[in-house]
Amino acid sequence: MAKEEAQINIVAHGTRFEGKVTSPGSLRVDGQVNGDVSLTGDLVIGANGEINGNIDAQTVTVGGKITGNIVAKAKLVLENKARIKGDIRASKLVIDEGAVFDGKCEMSGDRRPDQKSELFR
Repeated sequence: MAKEEAQINIVAHGTRFEGKVTSPGSLRVDGQVNGDVSLTGDLVIGANGEINGNIDAQTVTVGGKITGNIVAKAKLVLENKARIKGDIRASKLVIDEGAVFDGKCEMSGDRRPDQKSELFR
């Protein structure tokens, strides 16, 4: 049986998506997503990208705007133009100078990814 290829999905600049996004792969957002995003892979939000909804993914790299809670099971990276309004939970966190974050943060390095904390109850 052939090994499955990794899925990479793209919401291009100028595209607006309404609804919940789920994927066994990864996603890059350069447009706008209004709804929750749940991935088994990684999420990249480009400098012009925007998500209004909760996020659950392995590694999340933010260059644009997010309004909603973020769960990054492996790592969360906030690039210098990132704008986050919501609570975050990640095992590893990288924040570049210039990024703006308004919310609560929990580092969950010693917790199973499926175990909810007080922050998200």
